[in-house]
Amino acid sequence: MKINELISNFEIFITNEERTLLNKLSGPVRLSHLSDREQCLAENMIRKSLLKKIGFETPYVLVNEKTTD
Repeated sequence: MKINELISNFEIFITNEERTLLNKLSGPVRLSHLSDREQCLAENMIRKSLLKKIGFETPYVLVNEKTTD
């Protein structure tokens, strides 16, 4: 049995700043094109599995799974 079948309403807590950044990212964006604060938020959201980090030398960030609010 999968965890999603056991927990019907699973939500990850995100701040208003993180929500704004998620709405801003429509496709892959270079991490270096974000401001310092947005880079910090993006790293936190990567740890929460809300964003994916693609690449090594020039990393891009991509929304992991878009949910409707």
